[in-house]
Amino acid sequence: MKNIIISSLLVLALTNCTSDHVNDDANVAYTMAPEPLLTYAEKELSDYMTTPSVNENNFRLTMQYWQEVTYVSESNYNFTARNVSNNVWADNYVNVLNNLNKAKELIEQYQPTASEVNTWPAKKRNQLAIIDILSVYTFQTMVDTFGDIPYSQALNYDKFPLPTYENDTEIYGKLIHRLQTDLNNLEEGEGSFGSGDILYRGDIGKWKKFGNSLLLKLGIALSDVNPALAQSTINAAITGGVITNETDNALFKYQAETPNFNPLFENIANSGRDDFFGGKPFIDFLNATSDPRRTQYFQDVHGEYIGQVIGVSGVFSDFSAPGIFAYIPVTPGKLMTSTEVAFYLTEAAARFGIGGSPGGLYQNAVQASFLEWGLSTQDAQNYLSNNPYDASNWKKSIGEQAWVAMYNHPVVSWNFYRRLDFPVLQAPPTAIANAGGKVPVRLQYPTLEATTNGTNYAKASAAIGGDKLTTKVFWDVQ
Repeated sequence: MKNIIISSLLVLALTNCTSDHVNDDANVAYTMAPEPLLTYAEKELSDYMTTPSVNENNFRLTMQYWQEVTYVSESNYNFTARNVSNNVWADNYVNVLNNLNKAKELIEQYQPTASEVNTWPAKKRNQLAIIDILSVYTFQTMVDTFGDIPYSQALNYDKFPLPTYENDTEIYGKLIHRLQTDLNNLEEGEGSFGSGDILYRGDIGKWKKFGNSLLLKLGIALSDVNPALAQSTINAAITGGVITNETDNALFKYQAETPNFNPLFENIANSGRDDFFGGKPFIDFLNATSDPRRTQYFQDVHGEYIGQVIGVSGVFSDFSAPGIFAYIPVTPGKLMTSTEVAFYLTEAAARFGIGGSPGGLYQNAVQASFLEWGLSTQDAQNYLSNNPYDASNWKKSIGEQAWVAMYNHPVVSWNFYRRLDFPVLQAPPTAIANAGGKVPVRLQYPTLEATTNGTNYAKASAAIGGDKLTTKVFWDVQ
């Protein structure tokens, strides 16, 4: 794999979208090719979705997969002490979106050589479509996390140093339109990116499946608030062809050497710290269903799998540590997998009768999860015989099984939980007062936004019903 150079050459935007100016050293980033910027943006996006760092991504704690060993603030939903939202904002706006945007600018400015004139227009469309698909993925993640966010003005500091926030419902509609345009622009056999595209090596066929799977994800999210748009979007995605095989998964392949190893390994093994063990609600569920995936998800304690009460510290050796996968530097990061897509297809069938039998698709989804974790089809069938699909309570069936399957994809798991209201999770009694006795359903805006972009922050807070952990994003209506 081509080395990933993590240096100042790739950090184009050392700023959030509201304050300091982007780095404009003409001898550094502005003269480089777009492909290294794509590499960096893909890595930063994968890092954010993967990391267990309590400074950035606490959704393994929120979804009660894990519990903190000693310092339990984040398990009790105190995300402000470490300015977590500031870091989430910077991860996505700065490290991902600004670098993708700069790559887009370089592609648009490029003057093809005489030998490239005839082939460049189609290759350019492919490259711009790939960049935009990743941008749509990132913007959706931000909307799903915060609600109203800066959108149209977010990446143009010179013109909009204090960007306005846009309505989250309207952003979703724009993202669907952008994604459909991107998919129409992708053309196989016309050139793309090379080895700098870590996800797919420029394979347009795979990018089409990823784009359609993302379209499916957007459609599913709208199910409770705009069923008509949800169904048309879902149908378009399925017709276009989604990820149904592990070989088409959008995985970021990490390396064994620092700084390019998996952030799980960085925070769990390389740090030399024992900061996390299993959460009791999740491990209890795995035990109650005799789930063989627990052998992959966790390490046993004298032959048992034991989780700690949420919000409570403990002795590391008394509870089940994360599985061996978290101690391996090259465990890939996941942006989209056939397992995730299979659960969306199951939900589409259960909600709208689209795409086949919900029961059969449910079995496909659970089986995909088993295969993803190195277990067999027979293991999955044995498990399904004791944990069948319940058509009378399909949200429970899908919600609980998606919770188990999305164990190493916690940002996505949080979406399933909020949309389906399963599993039933309880906030710990020690949770901070701001949580209102509930598991958080959004992150609060960054404190940096309140101080540097105060007017627009105040308007957005009022528009969504208050900048609180309990304020629901637009599609979370149940």
